[in-house]
Amino acid sequence: MEELQDPIVLPDNSEAFRSHASRCDASMPGNSRGQESGLSIVKKRGHGTRSWIHINHTGNSKVLELDKATIMKHCSLPARDLRLLDPMFIYPSTILGREKAIVVSLEQIRCIITADEVIVMNSLDNTVVQYESELCKRLQMIRDQSDDLPFEFRALELALELTCMLLDGQVQELEMEIYPVLDELTSSISTLNLERVRRFKGHLLALTRRVQKVRDEIEQLMDDDGDMAELYLTEKKERAEAYSSANQYFQSISSGFGVISKSEPVSPVTSMKGSVKLERAFSSVLSSSKHGSSMSSSRSGYNIEKLEMLLEAYFVVIDNSLSKLLSLKEYIDDTEDLINIKLANVQNQLIQFELLLTAATFLATIFAVVTGVFGMNFEPAIFKISSAFEWVLIITGVACGISYLFFLSYLRSKKILSL
Repeated sequence: MEELQDPIVLPDNSEAFRSHASRCDASMPGNSRGQESGLSIVKKRGHGTRSWIHINHTGNSKVLELDKATIMKHCSLPARDLRLLDPMFIYPSTILGREKAIVVSLEQIRCIITADEVIVMNSLDNTVVQYESELCKRLQMIRDQSDDLPFEFRALELALELTCMLLDGQVQELEMEIYPVLDELTSSISTLNLERVRRFKGHLLALTRRVQKVRDEIEQLMDDDGDMAELYLTEKKERAEAYSSANQYFQSISSGFGVISKSEPVSPVTSMKGSVKLERAFSSVLSSSKHGSSMSSSRSGYNIEKLEMLLEAYFVVIDNSLSKLLSLKEYIDDTEDLINIKLANVQNQLIQFELLLTAATFLATIFAVVTGVFGMNFEPAIFKISSAFEWVLIITGVACGISYLFFLSYLRSKKILSL
């Protein structure tokens, strides 16, 4: 665990790094430009370096140029974890607990959190700038105050807070844009309104996937106590330091009893006394180590409970945002159903009108056939009767009208037409 305290140093054939002034609020106490950050960085020529923002536990930040090998060695991370932070690739939101660091990839906030420092992927995005300034401000405010919340939890809490605020702001903005369009669409169905709703629905689905992934990641951490225990870097660091100090103490005792002067004769009694003292010292070290381990375990359970409460708070926020998106999706679906009902109603009216028009055309065709028959070039006996042709036309028209009315009554009785 001593590597966390060592400075990050690149190979000797590299140039001196460029460190920029801290972007924290200059009015905060202790935020001087020349204050030491605890890191000695060199900028290496090559294609593997990226711009990172280093924030230490006192709230001071610097912009550094680091390569992957340096970060992997300093934070004991595999290469696949650094790929999650690569802006060239699109990965879902992830929170990974490792031995010496927490890898956080939440929307635009891509950072590595250790027990006493945060290394953030440098970006011009407002969320990253706000994360840096707000974290520095909070760390400087609590620097002279007693606080039981570990450093890594504060950094993780701010990342979750800004991510939830960003997603909730986008949800509210989408609601303000889409509700008027849906209301307008229900009153006036047009191609323009349909295209706008289709575009908003695509944005809604993409935002829902992002919010769902953040929610699932928080829920997965809350469901596994082992994953939450992995996030407690301060306790793991204290355990490692306690074990190292106990080991050094035992080695010093054993070396003290193991050195025997050559000039003095070796007495069995003296040798036995030294052995007894060594055994007592070893047992005392073991008992103190066990006591420290038990205290650490009990403290770990308490801190895991605090971490769970912290995660639950932001789980409620992100779940509320997801509920808004699901309600908005249901509203869109209801609007689509209403539009489909309206279109189906119009289609039914057109079909009814077409049915009436077809029936009228059929009867008119019968009347035209009768008229055409009597208009042919021959002399039937009925033409010898005066006004016979007029009576034929009258009888045919009345018969067609009665047939049409009978047809309408039949359709109405079958509830095909609502007349």
